[in-house]
Amino acid sequence: MATTRRVSSVLLRRINSPGILSSPSRVHHLLRQRPTPTTTTTILKTHRHFSSTPLFQNEALLHSERESDQVDVVIVGGGPAGLSAAIRLKQLANASNNDDFRVLLLEKAGDMGAHILSGAVIEPSALNELLPDWNSPDNPSRFEGATAVTSDRMRFLTKKMAIPMPGPPQMNNHGNYIISLNEMVKWLAERAEEVGVEVYPGFAASEVLYGPDGGVMGVATNDLGVGRDGKPKPSFERGMEFHARCTLFAEGCHGSLTKQVIKKFDLRRDSQPQTYGLGLKEVWEVKPENFVKGQVSHTLGWPLPNNTYGGSWMYHFGENKVSLGLVVGLDYPNPYLAPYSEFQRMKHHPFFSNILSGGKCISYGARALNEGGFQSIPKVAFPGGALIGDTAGFLNVPKIKGTHTSMKSGMLAAAATYSALTENTSGTVMLYSYEDALRDSSIWKELKEVRNMRPSFHNPLGLIGGILYSGLEAYILKGRVPWTLKHPCPDHATTLPTSHPSVQKIEYPKPDGVLSFDILTSVSRTGTNHEEDQPVHLRVKDWQAHAKKEFPRFDGLENRFCPAGVYEYVEDASKEEGIRFQINAQNCIHCKTCDIKAPSQDIEWTTPQGGEGPKYYLT
Repeated sequence: MATTRRVSSVLLRRINSPGILSSPSRVHHLLRQRPTPTTTTTILKTHRHFSSTPLFQNEALLHSERESDQVDVVIVGGGPAGLSAAIRLKQLANASNNDDFRVLLLEKAGDMGAHILSGAVIEPSALNELLPDWNSPDNPSRFEGATAVTSDRMRFLTKKMAIPMPGPPQMNNHGNYIISLNEMVKWLAERAEEVGVEVYPGFAASEVLYGPDGGVMGVATNDLGVGRDGKPKPSFERGMEFHARCTLFAEGCHGSLTKQVIKKFDLRRDSQPQTYGLGLKEVWEVKPENFVKGQVSHTLGWPLPNNTYGGSWMYHFGENKVSLGLVVGLDYPNPYLAPYSEFQRMKHHPFFSNILSGGKCISYGARALNEGGFQSIPKVAFPGGALIGDTAGFLNVPKIKGTHTSMKSGMLAAAATYSALTENTSGTVMLYSYEDALRDSSIWKELKEVRNMRPSFHNPLGLIGGILYSGLEAYILKGRVPWTLKHPCPDHATTLPTSHPSVQKIEYPKPDGVLSFDILTSVSRTGTNHEEDQPVHLRVKDWQAHAKKEFPRFDGLENRFCPAGVYEYVEDASKEEGIRFQINAQNCIHCKTCDIKAPSQDIEWTTPQGGEGPKYYLT
């Protein structure tokens, strides 16, 4: 049974601000969460009137006091981990008749699921535990987008051939489901609202708040209506603070606030650096005769070179829909390699083109993912909160799955949080029991067993050596060895300069507009939108100083690693280098690759105005 949600007056004023009201989809979702039509009418009459007085040119507005709301738990991020934690917290509170226990979830996307992208084949273990009737025919609210896996295929690709090869046991998908994670997150958000979670899309948490004792006491959302010059516009609305006794960060891979928390509390002191991959995905509607419902395919090899980790997938789901994509390890060394271009030429291989021929591409997206595994998991608990889901790095790389581990971590953190808050009514929360539960869980066992597979690809034989060692681990050793292989260095440090003798320039074929597409056509399929007149959220201190340092060494690396055409080097005779560095922030699809791969680590991804970015479909 759904519970009545208490919505504070300050939150309702924020909902009615010009910045929020400028997005119809956000208004529709937030209006549904208001307590009664009467309250709605009242609040609509009380939202502030904005005029073009000199006050709005006063930069002191940027530092004025923010309104705040006090809740029990605030969760940053509306993906599988954040929603699982929120649902479990309210399940525990409702079971104890604790109706006043407030759980508030903030999501930067304008609509729930709009920034979510994954393959995705899910192992349903965590979902079965959280919502046992999620797929039951007797449940009128069941998730209807699950396609049961019917077959597995593993292939090693050469330029023209697809050679069958055995897949590791971790990739056995019997009992698993192909889904659109984008659609499942929308469904999970509805389940969260039913149990009383306050779900607020379009609220981008941009600042961590710390209490007098140094512990985390919540987050603040970014200001709306700030111009590109950094000054308030007539539509300016100050950000809002959300104070909580416990804050759970579920930002996904390479979260911007998570980075700050990890650094402040030195959470990586006992772990290795995280390493990443970039996943690029398209969804196609194919001809019925090319569709094999429930078929799951994975490949290694071409088009990637032997010194670059990665592989592809192709999943048949729904009705005549095919999800396909390519993951490229961001520790690739050749600065001329372009993941987007590799993906586009991959589709011309007969293994893919035979399926896609006569079909239509209906969606595109890209997202970084954690590949570090067991040895890269940081400490997850800190004063006032914890890290959950992919922001902590629970992806099982050989299994190519992380949704079940992310959800499970959210549930474990929820149990620890509810216990801590109900047993101790004051003082800073420290979730030691979450750390302990994580180490006793299936997550820890699963990731420890496969810990050596991903780093094994750093060897003189490259891809072939990694496949051979991973096979030995998968079938015989099973993680029971006394050693743990290390990741050699962070991904940004692996890029070779163009002057290195081993670097060869790559000439990619032009897209044909049928199977392969130019990058701006693909970006148009993401639904990405950012207001142009706002501060650039991809922060580079000095654009031309960046160009002067990076262009001679890497010949425009940023233009190639970005899967959305955000970065350009434009010919400019007025500049000493003959080029200028340009950032097309409106194109950004929030993949975080630039923040990870930039060799000098001088590009910082930050949150734009809440509600902006991609609006993914079926991803």
